[in-house]
Amino acid sequence: MKNPLTHSLLAVALASVMAANIHASESPASENSAGKPASQVPGVPAGTVITPSSASVIAQDAYLWGWPIVNAFNRRTSFSRAPEPGLVGGILPAAPTGYVSMLTDYISPEQRWIAHPNQDVVYGFGYGATDDDPMVLQVPDFGDRFWVYALYDARSEEFSRLGKQYGTKPGNYLVVGPNWKGSVPAGITAVIKSPTELVAVGPRTFLDDSDADRKAVQAVLNQVVVYPLSKYTGKTITKDWKATPHFPQVQKSAAESRWVIPEKFFEQLPEVLAKVPPLAGEESRYAMIRALLDAAAKDPAIKDAIVKAAVKTEEEVVAPLFSFRTNGSRLANGWNSPTNVARWGNDYLSRTATAKSNMYTNQPEETRYFFLEVDEKGQRLHGDHRYTLTFPKGQTPPADGFWSLTLYDPQHFFAPNAINRYSLGTKNSKSMQTNADGSLTLYIQDDSPGKDKEANWLPAPKSEFEVTIRTYWPKRQVLSGEWTPPGVAQVK
Repeated sequence: MKNPLTHSLLAVALASVMAANIHASESPASENSAGKPASQVPGVPAGTVITPSSASVIAQDAYLWGWPIVNAFNRRTSFSRAPEPGLVGGILPAAPTGYVSMLTDYISPEQRWIAHPNQDVVYGFGYGATDDDPMVLQVPDFGDRFWVYALYDARSEEFSRLGKQYGTKPGNYLVVGPNWKGSVPAGITAVIKSPTELVAVGPRTFLDDSDADRKAVQAVLNQVVVYPLSKYTGKTITKDWKATPHFPQVQKSAAESRWVIPEKFFEQLPEVLAKVPPLAGEESRYAMIRALLDAAAKDPAIKDAIVKAAVKTEEEVVAPLFSFRTNGSRLANGWNSPTNVARWGNDYLSRTATAKSNMYTNQPEETRYFFLEVDEKGQRLHGDHRYTLTFPKGQTPPADGFWSLTLYDPQHFFAPNAINRYSLGTKNSKSMQTNADGSLTLYIQDDSPGKDKEANWLPAPKSEFEVTIRTYWPKRQVLSGEWTPPGVAQVK
């Protein structure tokens, strides 16, 4: 049976194509919109009748489009409640608007603010409202350590190039909003303009999985400081992140916190339209959504129709995007990999899929992700079985930064295990054992593969699970598709 929601969305797409063909066939001398810039093409006239059934179809498309942006605004609101940079529940870095809070070790397996984190880096996170008050990013000297400051706009697009691979020099970098009109003070190394006033800042600093490196990294972490321009003095700031306060955790859950509530979505969308300028070609989309919201404000039947459409779209369209099998392109051996992460453009489907499953990824040149939910024969990965992943000699994931294989439960969080190990990779390279032929075999299973193999053991739960390969600062053959991961084999 055909999914009626999918069918209606297809109908809208076909109607748009037909309309475009009609415009293209008209005479250039006629009074129409052909050839005009998008900003000059008229939208929906005021007072146009919108029926509940039409409103429902429009709402479905608007929900898929706007889901990641409403998500980002709600996350910023949640952070704004923090009185100062600190840790929610003692585990989640959170800070008031304009600031970033830093961890001092890998992120805790208990956090549920964002799905699919890694345990390769020390994270920091925070949000800004950069039209009101730009953000100063203090970048210390990281030496040879891999690092990156990822800056995201309201669409979860990364617009920065700050990190080791870019040769970024230490200094103070100023992030300003698109409508900020202030003056740049002395001592600012460079100005970075955000496409939107909402900016999410996510510093990442590589950490070797050793007590010695945990101690060594603290000095540089204490210099990773982000704060509002209104607090800028030109002086270097040092922050002891181990001493920041802990705030109460509101709730605990096995799944990621809900950041988009379908019943409230269209109440929040006006703020998005007001604060997030349209991309080129989105002017008509904004006009249609505004007409829809105006009609809903005047007609309870239309308001009811769009709320029901939001609930239905969440259930039938967005929820299935949580699966990594619906994210990106299919590769050999059962892997999936999106090629345009954090650089979505008009790819609203991939943008929403990633916001749903693993929001705030790095752009491709910083990190290429490979997702796996099945073994090499297409069977769902499950802790009732034992698996191996073998990289031939010289064929571990090619990266100038580092690589890792991380295991997740079905909710995309770390699966508890007796040895508290959630990933293997570059950070464990000094302890992992290679085979006689130079290949590297990783053992993915619930029970120990034996003392002689435990250094290469990635513990799995007694349930379904998935794994992800990350290549930070991937080499050319990763980005070109010449290198893809080998399959995961079930051990009989």
